[in-house]
Amino acid sequence: MKTLKFIIMWGALLAVGSLHAQTAYDAARFAGSELNGTARFVGMGGAMGALGGDISVMSTNPAGIGIYRSNDVALSFGFNNTSAESSFNQTYMKDNRYRGSFDQVGFVYSTKIGNHTPLRYVNFGFNYHKSKNLNRVFEMGGNLDGFSQSYQIAGVLSDNITDEQDFADLLDAANPYTDSNWRNVSTLAKMAGRTGVVDWFNGAPAGLDGLANNYYSHEEGGINQYDFNVALNFHDRFYVGATLGVYDVNYNRYSSYSESFDTGISSDGYTLENWFHTEGTGIDFKLGAIVLPFENSPFRIGVAVHTPTWYNLTDVYSAYMAASINAIDSEKVFEQDTYGAMGRDYVSDYQLITPWKFNVSMGTTLSGIMAVGAEYEYSDYSSAKFKTPDGSDIVVSNEEIDYNLKGVHTLRLGMETRVSPAFSVRAGYNYSTAMFNQGDDVYKYLVPDDTRTDTEYENQKARHTFAVGLGYRGKLIYADVAYKCDLYKSNFYAFTDMMEVSGSNVYLPATKVDNTRHQLLLTIGARF
Repeated sequence: MKTLKFIIMWGALLAVGSLHAQTAYDAARFAGSELNGTARFVGMGGAMGALGGDISVMSTNPAGIGIYRSNDVALSFGFNNTSAESSFNQTYMKDNRYRGSFDQVGFVYSTKIGNHTPLRYVNFGFNYHKSKNLNRVFEMGGNLDGFSQSYQIAGVLSDNITDEQDFADLLDAANPYTDSNWRNVSTLAKMAGRTGVVDWFNGAPAGLDGLANNYYSHEEGGINQYDFNVALNFHDRFYVGATLGVYDVNYNRYSSYSESFDTGISSDGYTLENWFHTEGTGIDFKLGAIVLPFENSPFRIGVAVHTPTWYNLTDVYSAYMAASINAIDSEKVFEQDTYGAMGRDYVSDYQLITPWKFNVSMGTTLSGIMAVGAEYEYSDYSSAKFKTPDGSDIVVSNEEIDYNLKGVHTLRLGMETRVSPAFSVRAGYNYSTAMFNQGDDVYKYLVPDDTRTDTEYENQKARHTFAVGLGYRGKLIYADVAYKCDLYKSNFYAFTDMMEVSGSNVYLPATKVDNTRHQLLLTIGARF
């Protein structure tokens, strides 16, 4: 019995390779948005598309800024707690992350045109807020019962390596990560073959039965949104507005996956580490309108259309794999070796076009002391598209999006009640249907020539958001506080594997995850 030990540090040196570097899970990460903004907006669940009169409404219905008849400036910051509780084969883990945040700053400048002219006000606004918070710490692990990431990798390797001599040549190659002769072989498959995680057995690449695993990830960053708005007030009954949205993406993820093999040797196993970074910018355009259909009635209806967001993004990623395996009849012992350095990473430039978004809303005030709003929004995420920098479709990635993602329906409800001349209480609720189709056939695709080495993916389910708030209004200064709780479940998979048991296909069981995010938000502002 010989000991097989090998360590690879990989950093691809050329921006070449598969055009499938992007996946449906990357599209989902950057295509959606979250409830955030001023504390009043959050406290009412964002259901202000028809009510208007808040700086943050320019991101949902631009016409809402037309309601203003005075200037406004606001600043918001908060405190966040994100937790994820995982359950895999009766093994439970939980991770928490606490972090402060600067969430919003904006203003509205209101210009009065006249009391008796058709056009009463022309208002201009700017608002910065966090469109999406991607900070998260997650961990899972447990007994694998024979399932293994090595089988998935072996399956990908077998698509290109069908001869034992080719497999031996891969192991002997000086540097297959930059050698164009090996460009059609998955980077992860090359790493696994050269570390012994995948070996040659019975005429094909083969993995080993998994005993137990552990996965850990640390994510940071998100999407910052900058809105530039103009809105018009006609006859104090019809409002129109437009918002230009500019987006700044900065996202980092570190993940570590370790697995032990069921070989009878306690030290048999490997570790795969991944570093992933995305940065870039995007732009979109929003049009909205609000109408008061009944004279002398505060009831109003709002509509808005959001164009796709056009993102130009860059991914930078690298990986490390280390294995210690006692292999029977191994022909060669691999010693420690390095091929590149972690600072020499793979770089991929691409475009992401998110789907259109359609929004309708209703709102009214009751007896001058209560405001209620309701809002419905729809976006078909299966229509999102990846393109190369020159505008060509990335076909495999787009087919994966079309198959894995679907349309999302979002309902927002909110109310505000004035309990005294200076104080108000608020409550809100959001419900969004799942973005992902569900089932064993919804997974992250690995293609034979892919450069990506992260196999994990997570299929999120419907999201519930609950919010409450309290507001103070003085003659000039106002202050609002809101508490928000996001709840959603998801199915996480560290990899994809299937085995045949008694004539039936059995898939790797999902890691059940309960995700919770608490946010406490404070806004300080002035109207003048």
